[in-house]
This record gives sequence, structure tokens and C-alpha cells, in this order.
Amino acid sequence: MSSLHRPVHSSLSTLLPLLWLPALLLLGGCLQTAPTHRGETQVAPLTSGELAQSDVNRMATLGMRDNLGSLYRLLDKLYRRNPAEWRKTGSTSREAAVQRVRSAIDSHTPWPELQGKRDIAALSLALSPDFKGDRVAAFVYASADMLIVAHNGKTDFYLVDSLDAQYIYNAARNIESAVWLLASRRNPAGQPLLLADEISERERNLSFEREFGKVIGRLDLLSEVLTEKYRRAVITYVQSLAGASFLQFLPVR
Repeated sequence: MSSLHRPVHSSLSTLLPLLWLPALLLLGGCLQTAPTHRGETQVAPLTSGELAQSDVNRMATLGMRDNLGSLYRLLDKLYRRNPAEWRKTGSTSREAAVQRVRSAIDSHTPWPELQGKRDIAALSLALSPDFKGDRVAAFVYASADMLIVAHNGKTDFYLVDSLDAQYIYNAARNIESAVWLLASRRNPAGQPLLLADEISERERNLSFEREFGKVIGRLDLLSEVLTEKYRRAVITYVQSLAGASFLQFLPVR
């Protein structure tokens, strides 16, 4: 049989391995951690769980990871500026106190000094002028718990999960309110509840404000994306209905 009349399936069987090769090479590259240099973002290795995530699921998961990371950095920074707080817990060091709070958040273990309160009730107690316990631990734990509750009690999100844009938006406003209360309220002795940002003739330290701003920005962005997601779903559905009325069968011979 001449090459001009070779069966189509025979040619495809020859070409398919060549077509698969670029895809396999690309997938292999995705499974590797990209080399990083100063100023570049490290790419996490591809995991099997990501196959069960939409783009919005992945964004929410990464946003939660980064927001908890910001709270952990603030936890350490607040302990540095307010060492008397971590000493209230009986911890042997600041590092040990930080790890204790992080472990409680990661394992969803209730924080004893919050008296069983959760979410915004816990945040209100942590920012009460009369609170006597470790205010740094209570404030960061309550903030993290409020964020997790706003995300439907989860930190990782998959196709079966749903998020409410309004709750995410409300969480961002709660962080704003908490930061304002932290800076404006005074304890019975007339001192700030916690020392954080400092603006003086000698120093201008706004690192706390910037870190809180990152959390608020991530929450606002996710809220907008969730709102747009449902808006686009409605538009796509309407477009599909409109397009269906113009469908016609096409001749095949």
C-alpha cells in the first residue's frame, strides 16, 4: 500500500507519542520546585489534592495559608514588643509561647483564657480593657478563629466546598475594627492594650499596620472574586440559553 493510501489510524498511532511528549515534559516541570532567586516567588510542588480544586478554591486555600502566616508573624512581633504577655503563660521563652499558640490554632484547640468563646465574641473579649490574661495570645487566636469561621470552618478548599462572599467581606471589616480598637483603647491604667506600631522622633515603625493590611487586602480580593464568580455563572447560563435558540444541525456529507 502506498504512503498516499496509508490508513489514518496507523498515522495517528505514530504521531500520538510525539504529541504526548511535550505534555509529559510540562507536567514533569510542574512537579518540580522552581529554583528561586532573590525577589522571586517560590512555586510549590504540584499535589494530587489540587486536582480537586477550582481556581477559586486554590486562591482561597493560598489566601488562608498566607493570612495565618501573617497572624503568626504578628504574634511573634507583638510578643517582642510586649514581653510581659508571654510571661503570663508560664512559657520558658517567647519562642515556646509562639509555638503554643500556633499549635492551638492549627489543631483547632480552644484557648482556655477565652472562656469557651469563639469568633467575634472571642475577639471582643481579647480586646476588653479588663482582660487579665495573655492578650497577645488571645487576640491572635481569636483573629485566626474568626477568619476560619468566615471561611466555613476550613483552611483548605475543594470543589465540594462553598464560600460566602459576604462573610469574607465581613471578616476583612472585623480585622480593620480590631486594629483600630487595639490602637485606640486603653487599659484601666490608661496604657494602650498592646504596644504595636510606633511613630516618634526617633523611630517610625508601621510594620504591624502593613501586615494587617495584607490580611485585609487578601480578604477583600477573595470576596470580590467570589462575587464575580457567581455573577459570571449567571451570565454564562443566560448566554447558553440565548445561544441554544440559534443552534442548527450542520450537514455531514
